[in-house]
Amino acid sequence: MSTSTINFSIKKALDSKINQVDWENLPFGKVFSDHMFLMEYSDGKWQEGEIIPFAPIPMHPAMSAVHYGQSIFEGLKAYRNKDGEITIFRPDMNAKRFVESAERMCMPPVPEEIFVEAIRKLVEIDANWVTDKEGYSLYIRPFLFATDEYVGIKPSDTYKFMVITSPVGAYYSEPVRIKIEEHYTRAAEGGVGRAKAAGNYGASLYPAKQCQLQGFHQLLWTDAREHKYVEESGTMNIMFQIGGKLITPSEDSDTILRGITKRSVIELVESWGMEVEERKVTVEEVVTAARNGTLEDAFGVGTAATIAQVAVIGYRDERLEVPAIETRTLSNKIKNHMDAIKTGEIEDTFGWNFKV
Repeated sequence: MSTSTINFSIKKALDSKINQVDWENLPFGKVFSDHMFLMEYSDGKWQEGEIIPFAPIPMHPAMSAVHYGQSIFEGLKAYRNKDGEITIFRPDMNAKRFVESAERMCMPPVPEEIFVEAIRKLVEIDANWVTDKEGYSLYIRPFLFATDEYVGIKPSDTYKFMVITSPVGAYYSEPVRIKIEEHYTRAAEGGVGRAKAAGNYGASLYPAKQCQLQGFHQLLWTDAREHKYVEESGTMNIMFQIGGKLITPSEDSDTILRGITKRSVIELVESWGMEVEERKVTVEEVVTAARNGTLEDAFGVGTAATIAQVAVIGYRDERLEVPAIETRTLSNKIKNHMDAIKTGEIEDTFGWNFKV
């Protein structure tokens, strides 16, 4: 993918806010770097992109994204490796998924090369915000939303594509407790579950809040038809180690987001010679394995969460304990290996790191 011929106008911030950051007490997603990227779609084409100082944007009260939900986003991270270089983890895959989400939501796709170069240039300008502190990264949020000033149900004719960045530490500060959801539904067949649409997350907030009131961090969503099959968790895809095999729900269904971290984990463990089964995973087999001790590991995988080890699985009135974190050979090995690839401690034989 060549981005060498793509140019954006650049307006630098007069003063940096970086000296105001408390790196020891950094909330996830609440501190933002000095600049942002903006590109508008109008007259049937994408206009020139620009990098400008981070600031609020004007909004018309009838802006169609607010009323009718045409809004999608992505999430990826930049890291500073041991040699001081900045790399972004697999932005080409986010670019492809962004196109797929846009098409499903009847929005104009952002060309993949523009998506990647916008992120690369923005991170380059705010390079000082990519710390080498262990466990930290620069979270990158590209998003696209409809901007027609019109209260009417139709695809918008105008859009904004933006990218903002935020220095972050760990998303979860402890192993996660998840609850199997058997009533509410994240996505149904034929819906927009595969798209990274903002509305998917809005619809999940109420059931997620109910499970949090019961002492869990996130829900483990199941299929809409029977609530018989595991799909994904609220902020991540899910993986289980049962009987020595790594098992994860298949992405053949259009109800599951195609995870970039998940795909990376699969490629990694297969390179180690481990068997991976991507298939329908029943609630019954997970619960049975947890009860009889054959569930060796359970963990979520996602950009924000990275590798989030599951401590407890809630099922109806049961709280099923997963083996102690320190005893888990697989998820600990995966986490350490992927962190080492991102920070340059070991060779990136997969070509995942995109150098800024």
